Amino acid sequence: MAHTHNKSFNTEQMHRARITGVGHYVPENIVTNDDLSTFMDTNDEWIRERTGIEERRWVKEGDGNTAATMGIKAATMAIKNAGLTKDDIDHIVFATISPDYYFPGCGVQVQEAMEMGTIGATDIRNACSGFIYATSIANAFVQTGMYENVLVVAAELQSPFLDKTTRGRGLSVIFGDGAGAAVVSRAPEGHKGIMSCHMHSEGKHKEELTMKGFGTQHWLDEYDEKGIIPEIHFPQMNGNFVFKHAVVRFGEVIGEALKTNRMMPDQIDCLIPHQANLRIAQFIQKRMGLRDDQVFNNIQKYGNTTAASIAIALSEAVQTGAVKEGDTICLAAFGAGFTWGSVLMEL
Repeated sequence: MAHTHNKSFNTEQMHRARITGVGHYVPENIVTNDDLSTFMDTNDEWIRERTGIEERRWVKEGDGNTAATMGIKAATMAIKNAGLTKDDIDHIVFATISPDYYFPGCGVQVQEAMEMGTIGATDIRNACSGFIYATSIANAFVQTGMYENVLVVAAELQSPFLDKTTRGRGLSVIFGDGAGAAVVSRAPEGHKGIMSCHMHSEGKHKEELTMKGFGTQHWLDEYDEKGIIPEIHFPQMNGNFVFKHAVVRFGEVIGEALKTNRMMPDQIDCLIPHQANLRIAQFIQKRMGLRDDQVFNNIQKYGNTTAASIAIALSEAVQTGAVKEGDTICLAAFGAGFTWGSVLMEL
């Protein structure tokens, strides 16, 4: 019989929330820069120089990986690492721009597959800022006392929609597949937990980084007449424009988190930026005066996994010992929308 939640929560008292467990999953199939050069005009040096990426994970057709199934594997790991069971989870927040279905969202697939009773599932699609937005929502749920343990999942299956020809190399060399998850729970007395969350958007730049395909602006008769229109169905990015805005917004939103908590950059034990481009992370690191051991990057191995990138990086940082309990960590992201945000927390 499915477990049904019957908890009542006190919503009159504000609580602290903290991340109690993290997990991640990436497909086994490794695609190196040299692999890409066999079917598009590119090379390892060109990709490394511009992005810092050496390899990425792409699913293999038929291997069973979807945004939801990868998310479920990451979620299972996060719940276990939090010392909880699936019956302790009160709500799911799932972030992706590559869902299994146009609708419903992936959240209900996690609920079903993990047999979580009839708990709620919230789906968001804030692209590269997805994990920040999802964590901020989970934080609010826990702060208000509405829920005690919220499962945050971020997963992306991007490789099938990339233009893997020379025409699309500017984008297709960057993106990878994978999933990360975190459990956001009520923090014990005296634990700082999530200190503050900050979210912003600027929709006037929505077409600078976009994938228009399968949006309702394009009616079915249009597809019947023209078939699939590649310009609509492949992601499009104005790379230089995005880069210039990213470095500014990253700096601003990290600064906002520090100012809110009256902290200086050297008080951060680890900055985990969205893994969009190693050059952006290095630019921010230099500007903030942070040492190499104060910034965690893994884009070299996984490319840009969009919503999943910070979640995967946080999980790997915990797994490898790069961060430990009690560390002050800043998460920051910038992506399509434009949307951007930061979370400052004690692990």
